Amino acid sequence: MAVSETDIPLRYPAPATVLELLKPVTWFPPMWAYACGVVSSGVPILENWALALLGVILAGPIVCAMSQAANDWCDRHVDAINEPHRPIPSGRMPGRWGLYVAIGWTVLSLIVGAFLGPWGFGATIFAVICAWAYSVEPIRLKRSGWVGPGVVGLCYEGLPWFTGAVVMAGAAGARWEVILIAGLYALGAHGIMTLNDFKAIEGDIKQGVNSLPVTLGPERAAKLACWVMAIPQLAVLALLISWDAKGPAAVVTLVIAAQLLAMAKLLTDPKGLAPWYNATGVVLYVSGMMASAVALGGMV
Repeated sequence: MAVSETDIPLRYPAPATVLELLKPVTWFPPMWAYACGVVSSGVPILENWALALLGVILAGPIVCAMSQAANDWCDRHVDAINEPHRPIPSGRMPGRWGLYVAIGWTVLSLIVGAFLGPWGFGATIFAVICAWAYSVEPIRLKRSGWVGPGVVGLCYEGLPWFTGAVVMAGAAGARWEVILIAGLYALGAHGIMTLNDFKAIEGDIKQGVNSLPVTLGPERAAKLACWVMAIPQLAVLALLISWDAKGPAAVVTLVIAAQLLAMAKLLTDPKGLAPWYNATGVVLYVSGMMASAVALGGMV
């Protein structure tokens, strides 16, 4: 009997499968946050365009991609329940290739990070440690619905923002205003990450991952996520007003108002509408981030 090509065990993953493992759709938030850091530094971008571009690439296709590969490898048993079509549980990423890709991208992250100077390299090391600590046993920070989203929010929004500012301007870029605004947006991202956990409720229950949708239930977790997203943005708005940044304050006011309307819709069906909110509300959230960055850059 003839053997079809689909019956032959894979030895190597296809390039498209590797790209799928690295999840390009997740790269945007840290790349955008790094760009916010660059803008908030107040340093003319054209004078340091190479550092700005390298940092954006490092934040997304390298460090964030590495974290996705590490997470998929460590989550392969959970994904077999929640997302069996993913590269590893589906068998399209054969053997231990998922681990090899994660390790390879980790090394690449550290090599590229070294070109951003001591601040950039230190931030890269911290991001790599957090990425593996989030997913790997026995640490597995993602088991906690409080700690896990906090670590992801920090590494997706706060850390790249701070890194972009300090790489562009040196230690002078770490102004307290920059750190405070970046920290507030990182805190708000905890709510975004909580909503992201809604898609994995079934597998998380079976694997003992205590995400907030599991421990609090979808309705209470969604309400908490909305508060966590809204309060830091209101604090940012108050700061912008106190700094007399009228234009950015107006933009942040509009995006908060639009998010509140989206939150009201989300709470009518949290489990069903969480993916919709993550596609809609997050765009508004990051728009406010850039408006705030522009305000910070203008204060230099």
